[in-house]
Amino acid sequence: MAQVDLKEQLNQLEAARNLVLSDAALYPQVLQGILPIIGINARLDLRRWGADFLAETFANTTLPSDRKESLSGTVLPTLNEYLGNEAEDVAVVKSAVQTVSSLYPFVFRHIIHHPDDKAMWEQITSIKHNILQRMDSAPHPVRVCCIKFVQKVVHTQTPGPIADPRRPERNETSIAIVPRTHSLLSIPNLEAEASGLLDRLLTVLQDNADDAILVNATINCLGILIRTRPTIANKILETLLNFNPVKVDHGPMTSTMRVKIKSMERTTRAVLINLLKRNPNHPLAGKMHQHMERLAQNCIEAFDASSRKRALPDEPTDGLDNAKRARLGAETPPLLKIPPLPEGPISYSQLYTLTEDIGLSSFDVKQLPPDLIVKIAVAVLGRVDQNALTQATDAIRGRYQTLIARQAQQAQAPAEEDEDEYEPEYQPVDIPESEVQDTTAAIFEVEPELGPFQLSRPPPLTGNEANEIGRAAADRVFEMMIATPFKAAAKPVTAGGAAASSASTSASASSSDRKGFARLAGGSLDSKEAWITMLVRMATRAPAKLEAAAGEIQTSDGRPTISNYIRDLLYRHILEDFRSRINIGIMWLNEEWYNDRMQMEAAASQRGKSEEVSVPLHYDSWVLRLLGGILPYLDARDVKILIRFLSEIPEVTLPIIGRVQTLARDPERINLCVQALHYLVMFRPPAREMCLNTLEEIYNTYEEARPAASRVLSRWRPEAISSQQTREVSVTGSTTNGVQQQVARA
Repeated sequence: MAQVDLKEQLNQLEAARNLVLSDAALYPQVLQGILPIIGINARLDLRRWGADFLAETFANTTLPSDRKESLSGTVLPTLNEYLGNEAEDVAVVKSAVQTVSSLYPFVFRHIIHHPDDKAMWEQITSIKHNILQRMDSAPHPVRVCCIKFVQKVVHTQTPGPIADPRRPERNETSIAIVPRTHSLLSIPNLEAEASGLLDRLLTVLQDNADDAILVNATINCLGILIRTRPTIANKILETLLNFNPVKVDHGPMTSTMRVKIKSMERTTRAVLINLLKRNPNHPLAGKMHQHMERLAQNCIEAFDASSRKRALPDEPTDGLDNAKRARLGAETPPLLKIPPLPEGPISYSQLYTLTEDIGLSSFDVKQLPPDLIVKIAVAVLGRVDQNALTQATDAIRGRYQTLIARQAQQAQAPAEEDEDEYEPEYQPVDIPESEVQDTTAAIFEVEPELGPFQLSRPPPLTGNEANEIGRAAADRVFEMMIATPFKAAAKPVTAGGAAASSASTSASASSSDRKGFARLAGGSLDSKEAWITMLVRMATRAPAKLEAAAGEIQTSDGRPTISNYIRDLLYRHILEDFRSRINIGIMWLNEEWYNDRMQMEAAASQRGKSEEVSVPLHYDSWVLRLLGGILPYLDARDVKILIRFLSEIPEVTLPIIGRVQTLARDPERINLCVQALHYLVMFRPPAREMCLNTLEEIYNTYEEARPAASRVLSRWRPEAISSQQTREVSVTGSTTNGVQQQVARA
């Protein structure tokens, strides 16, 4: 029965945890209800769960810093009880130290602003001493967390940068924001303690150099201090540059020791590389590069030396030395057998090959890595026979001289083929003078005049053929638009050119400089904007009356009309790179909206304002289609693009807001959706009510969107938040009461 109750309690605690993870604003209420359940007298499973929950709470980035500061004093008694129990579980102690590491800066800031809270400072000081006593004797999981706590203490009790002296509450938590006349915090004592703890942290690199876990944890913590605390950065860097895990006496080089050394070397190199990336012009950048190269070389040498075979003996194996051969009467080494060069062209490999062994001559040396080839070459050259080397060098020299002589002989050989010059014989033929005159008269004879010539009229084009030709023309204009580079709007050339008068030139320039819907489409065809304007006008204004009269969107062969074909070209062109071509889409949609309104007014004036007007409208369908093509590819960084699109299109309708609302389904794009709607609420009053209704629906539907949506609704529609919070408080109260009732029954 007790096991069932424990399982039910854990399930209820998990439900409370999921509740606060969905809404960080409920942390204070839930934490007050959970602390009595996870106290020192609770079961081990509950204590483990509670310690992990506290560590997760103060490491949660969604919980604001001011809330963490206010909650730190609430959890300190529980943490003090966990650490004060000598027989406490390792997992509980580990999570408790993690929690203290996270909340120490918040407690420090609280003491700065509340110097009269002496009890809290004494409590955190007691916890600090308890953790420092465990640093040398606790199991490895706890010692790693202790190293992180020491790094937090050094980081907090060391002067940090001051961004704004007038606003100390916004600066980073450090000893630099502590007043000189503080009653509890003595700046010299805090600095001395931080310096001692830093020395203790650096000692880990020397005293525990064979413990890769502690060394890696220490090096990772030092990287943050080097980057954020310039006053102690040089001291830490000097220690890090003097640390060499390969030079430390690790005993026999076993496989386990190789893994430890490699891990420490990689961690050291990763920290140095990260520092160089952030500050390539660091004063110690040269030393960092040298240290990384030295570490890599030492690792290669250490690992190669451990796997190397026994070296050759220094004494001669046959009992005779080269210097004693002549006096002892030993036989001299035999001469090398040098094979002759083959006939025909000779390659470099054939020139330097002195062996007749097919296996050696066909071996590809490129298969071996270069560093291995260098090592083999150095080792062989150190032990090569001087007599054999001299013979091989002389043989290659003789081959080379023979090859040069052969090539010179071939170049000086005379050519065997003689080419005879060919000159065709030419003998002029005598032509009678009468034949020459007749030929001249025939050439210059005047032909009789022809009558009027007229081409036959071409057959009339069918509707499909006309649409096909129109689509081809649109394709050519579109190709011109893509091929033309974008230029600034220039003054167009007038019809009169350079000969036009100054008055007509100024009048034309002033008329062509007009912006908006009255700008000229073909004023300057050397810029991309002019071609885009022309293409958009071809799609919207040119066939407007024809399509309105016919009411067609497709031809008889089932293909789209010219205007819809151009619209589809524009749509695909924009979607290929919508981030840089969003201005084309905005201009196109403005033209579509303007054309729709003009056609509606023209039809109303013709039929009468009282009658119902039916004209094909294109703006609503194409704006939804373009927005639907863009939304799936937007991320959190594209907020400016979406806001620009929604703010510059001529009309924001309810379907458009509905498409934007679909972004709230993705937790990573909730802020993108809320910011876009917030901008419309502020700067597009006609769409304000639609956007507020949408924000309220998002606030009630998606729990992840409540923090962002509440900031907007609290100003424009606070009654929506109050009603929702009332419902949440009722649900939270029922959950907390259920947890306390289960504890009471237990």
